[in-house]
Amino acid sequence: MSRLSLRVRVALAAALAIAIAVALLGAATLTLVDRQLRSSLDDGLRDRAVEVARLAATTPRLLTAAGVLEGRVGTSAAYVQVVDDQGRIVARSGALGGRVLPEAAALRRALHERDADFGDVRLGEEELRVYAAPIGTVGGGPAAGGAVAVAGTTSGIADIVDPLRGLVLVAAIVAAALAALFAVWLTRRALRPLTRMTDDAEEIARTGDPSRRLGGRGAAARDEVGRLTATLDTMLDSLARARARERRFVDDASHELRTPLTALRGNAAYVARHGADEAALADIEHDAERLAQLLDDLLALAREDAAEEAAQAGGETVDLAALARDVAADHPRTTVVTAGGDALVRGDRDALARAVRNLVENAERHGPPKGRIEIAVSGGARHARIAVSDEGEGLGPDEAERAFQRFWRGEGAAEGGSGLGLAIVQATAARHGGRATVAGATFTLELPLKDLSKNGHTTHAPPDAKEPS
Repeated sequence: MSRLSLRVRVALAAALAIAIAVALLGAATLTLVDRQLRSSLDDGLRDRAVEVARLAATTPRLLTAAGVLEGRVGTSAAYVQVVDDQGRIVARSGALGGRVLPEAAALRRALHERDADFGDVRLGEEELRVYAAPIGTVGGGPAAGGAVAVAGTTSGIADIVDPLRGLVLVAAIVAAALAALFAVWLTRRALRPLTRMTDDAEEIARTGDPSRRLGGRGAAARDEVGRLTATLDTMLDSLARARARERRFVDDASHELRTPLTALRGNAAYVARHGADEAALADIEHDAERLAQLLDDLLALAREDAAEEAAQAGGETVDLAALARDVAADHPRTTVVTAGGDALVRGDRDALARAVRNLVENAERHGPPKGRIEIAVSGGARHARIAVSDEGEGLGPDEAERAFQRFWRGEGAAEGGSGLGLAIVQATAARHGGRATVAGATFTLELPLKDLSKNGHTTHAPPDAKEPS
């Protein structure tokens, strides 16, 4: 893993990219300028060579003609050399002095193949560009059938290109430096929200405060950082709720397990001191059963809370009428009646069965000992309902508001219940997009019908939505 920070890596990458781009652009520019200057030099050499060849072919006094030509060609083509058909020098410009243009392939080709061509030669310390052209045979001049070579120095090209090369190098360095500075500034600006998020996350980790969030800028921004902030805040919300569920479970367990454990320990101590008798063993068995039921209910409620948080109703298609009949089969005083259309929902069948069973067992505990219990199943336009009724007095308005609270027991409640059965019913209904209500001695579980699903997912109508008449 690189030890460089993201800001430095981005700056270096930007500087390198800009430097390469400027270097490539500069190289292309230098190449274009060099070609243009050489093309201009070649054009001048060609024009002068053609003029010298024409005069050399028609002028008897070649040396005089060469002197005239020297004045015409100027410094860009200061060297002129004329040879006859045997390659002997018959005239040359004064700029050459006692020197002779080196024999180039272009001159040999012009002399022997009668074809004009360019070449490059070196004369002392000078780099020369040479254009050689054949001299015609018409006119009777002393160089008829020979060739002319016109040379110009390339130092002028180097005088222009070399400074440009230095400018390109400087421009690449400056551009890279500016790009690095701009990248550092831009990266610092772009990463500022992430820096704040990092500081907030470190503070949350240090303090363990579940209420803190990474919000701020990310709460309103719609860019990648904003979406990341919102996602992390959602994750923190989920973690906070999970922690709250865990704390609530521990609090519930420690609160409710204390009584049966104390009773169990007391009965065990009695047996240890006085020996086992039938009544003491029965009490121990009763306490153990109560403790097991309480643990089962606590775990079931914790699972419902977790499932509701994950919003995973999903599951299989459940026929509530068939489910109600299965539950009623285990409770002899219970009958099932159906009305309306099919009551088909999508969800967790085991959880729904447990919720209905809890309602029936609640009716058995709080209704008349031999009273009849009825499970009414109905299907409406948007919801299916299971209503469990007994023949008891039912709950008053104040009690109805508290009926689904955890560990709540009404006045005169029968012993043995954990106080969690109705809370489990409420949690199961919420997980499936429905609700649980109570009116008098009738508890109703309302769930969205399966035919409200779209793309395989149940669409939950508002719990207080009214069915059309």
